[in-house]
Amino acid sequence: MNRRRRALLLIASAAVAATVAISLLRGYSSSVVESYGAMRPIVVVTRAISPGREITPKLTSSALEVRRIPARFSPAGAIPAPDDAIGLETAGPLFAGSVLTANLLRPPRKDRNRPSRPGPGRHAVEIAVSGAGALVGSSGRVDILVTTEPRAAGSGRTYVAARGVPLIAIARTGESDAGPGLTRVTLGLTRNQAITLVEAESFARKITVLPRGGGI
Repeated sequence: MNRRRRALLLIASAAVAATVAISLLRGYSSSVVESYGAMRPIVVVTRAISPGREITPKLTSSALEVRRIPARFSPAGAIPAPDDAIGLETAGPLFAGSVLTANLLRPPRKDRNRPSRPGPGRHAVEIAVSGAGALVGSSGRVDILVTTEPRAAGSGRTYVAARGVPLIAIARTGESDAGPGLTRVTLGLTRNQAITLVEAESFARKITVLPRGGGI
């Protein structure tokens, strides 16, 4: 056998060995994926973030990134996308390499100017409302809208039930036993406003709160 033929045989043998190795590697990768289950996205912190820092679009692009890991290894409450954290703030320091989870975030604490008491002639009343997400970080006063249920002969109507009501406290968005998507808020209401809105909770399709421009 001449040298040329031996060289061709060696090249062919190497090619066959490489093909076998790739096939084995693919089979091994598939078996690993099957054994660990489906992959899911998680958000990982790429650089340290100080406590009390608001998560902004700029911060998500510079300090957070999405990675995929087997679902069985995903921590409880892992945030799947950076956009889900925008508008919240860090409850403590976040370290580079850590997984971003829900318990590491909280609503912004920008309520220093929010009244802690209802004010003269008013009572602190808690009601379930829609649209409370727009109130996160707001302070001062809000307007209350009531939307009635549609009637057989026509549609329901929306009207302003109270204007310039002091906003005292907001529960976490969606944390209400009154129904999905509703949030408990505490408002400083006059007696008549309180009666109107408490009654509206039983007959209205929804009660909506709107922040007043400039917190007036």
